[in-house]
Amino acid sequence: MSRPAPQTLSTSGVLRAALKREIALALRQKGEVLTPLVFFVVIASLFPLGVGPESALLLRMAPGVLWVSALLAAMLSLQRLFAMDYADGSLEQMALSATPLGLLVVAKALSHFLLSGLPLVLMAPVLGLQFGMEGRALGILMLTLLLGTPTLSLIGSIGAALTLGVRGAGVLLSLLILPLYIPVLIFGAGAVEADAAGLGIGGHLSLLSALLVLSVFFAPLATTAALKISLE
Repeated sequence: MSRPAPQTLSTSGVLRAALKREIALALRQKGEVLTPLVFFVVIASLFPLGVGPESALLLRMAPGVLWVSALLAAMLSLQRLFAMDYADGSLEQMALSATPLGLLVVAKALSHFLLSGLPLVLMAPVLGLQFGMEGRALGILMLTLLLGTPTLSLIGSIGAALTLGVRGAGVLLSLLILPLYIPVLIFGAGAVEADAAGLGIGGHLSLLSALLVLSVFFAPLATTAALKISLE
């Protein structure tokens, strides 16, 4: 009865070590880490300048604009999720090691969220002020992004694995995962719009949570299978 504990500790230790490695490697290239955040700020800031100062129009556009900007920003670093390890042979060694490849996939997806998704969540309220959004709407926007961006990272890892080593992988990756991102976009932006219209947001949040749970369970399995196919 006392044997399962060491196995759990070992699994969590491997996950922590893999996560630390991924974050350390990403932070060596600070420009690539900052690129999604800068892209998010630039795109979201251009819309108020292009549309004009009409506050009602900006407020109506805000949820969709901010969510689309965050989605596109999160996609920028997906192509490099496995590319460096694939190029130097590390990925093949990981696949042959005793450590489950699924744990490494989870670590990569989590590091992508922490370095690309979480900064977008924290920056979104500042950008929302440009559109005239108020406290409650900004809070709901942050909550939907906090539920949605991990899903984007997990789904994106599947596309990154499928297009690994393929010429023109960036375009192919976008074509593969954008249709899968649409439900997250609809429910994320829809929650903010529903609250502005005086409707309940529980359904939207429940669906975002369900998408996140499904992604946590199935995305690592699909990504692991795609990586094994790419390495063959």
